[in-house]
Amino acid sequence: MLIAGLTGGLASGKSFVAAVFQELGAYVVEADELGHQVLRPEGAAYASVLESFGSAILNPDASINRAKLGSLVFQDPAALARLNAIVHPAVHRLAAERFREIGTTATDAVVIYIAAILVETGGYRQFPWLILTRCSREQQVERAMQRPGATVADVEARLARQLPLEQKLALATHVIDTGGTLEETRRQTKIVFEDLRKLAS
Repeated sequence: MLIAGLTGGLASGKSFVAAVFQELGAYVVEADELGHQVLRPEGAAYASVLESFGSAILNPDASINRAKLGSLVFQDPAALARLNAIVHPAVHRLAAERFREIGTTATDAVVIYIAAILVETGGYRQFPWLILTRCSREQQVERAMQRPGATVADVEARLARQLPLEQKLALATHVIDTGGTLEETRRQTKIVFEDLRKLAS
């Protein structure tokens, strides 16, 4: 089994590339989805997050309101660091469980672990292969602004919190440029998948 990390800046095409990998036969594990799971009432991070941030972040059904939690930590680096210190280890443990499950049924599997801040958190060190999606900053802003509720200030703030592209490029083993057509991105993704599949066999 081969596990590769997939990351990239805001609106750089990570989800599309992950979907293509899945179509081609890769197993895709999403950090964001695992993050949702660990914050559920039965999740591994729920009690600690509630203790740290208080009941004001809860919905009437006692689930965590991610929008409220996000607004608490968005402009407060210390609060964000506190949240990450709780959530990231829980996500990593859940990801490791997923990898083990896949490995027991498909020993030659190609597994893609998609995480937006894989480099920023240092999580990339777990993976010998790191795939980076990239496009121009202008394209990132244009794409991000198409998302519901997006504002220029929000998009610019999110971009400012991410590491410069050059630092990520220095760490990547594979780069997929998503600045062209979807078909061009698909073609590049297929080339990367074939390379990973050879390495996995």
